[in-house]
Amino acid sequence: MTTDPAYVAEQTGQVIAAFMTTDPLEPRIAEARAATLTDAMGALVFFEGVVRDHDGGQRVRTLTYTAHPSADEVIGAVTHAVVDKHPDVRLWTAHRTGPLRIGDTAFVVLAAAAHRGAAFAAASELADRVKAEVPIWKEQELTDGSSQWVGLE
Repeated sequence: MTTDPAYVAEQTGQVIAAFMTTDPLEPRIAEARAATLTDAMGALVFFEGVVRDHDGGQRVRTLTYTAHPSADEVIGAVTHAVVDKHPDVRLWTAHRTGPLRIGDTAFVVLAAAAHRGAAFAAASELADRVKAEVPIWKEQELTDGSSQWVGLE
């Protein structure tokens, strides 16, 4: 087993960014990658949640994400909790609100680490926890003209 140099630990255990936004995420991806990845990181796991054209067996035309006013604070707290559990990573995450079209990026997670296992584990946990804990709901306009809310349970 190889031990990483001490400077690697000095660069990890960090939340680079965690926020909600109404702005498109696609233009921020290169910036997020540059901020999250350092020369000491050997792995970068990138998850991009994209609006799809179906949900629950029904066709979706568009959707609108709505978030509780506390969502920005909650996404930050969740991200800090994940980095506390995975201190060997650097994390960046953002979730959109407002109207989105099919193909738009709704949610992004980046996890950088010296080794891939740590990056994969942290990215997966962060994506799952944001979806489960951050108060975000979506109203989907279906192709049959009806609409449905998701996440209100």
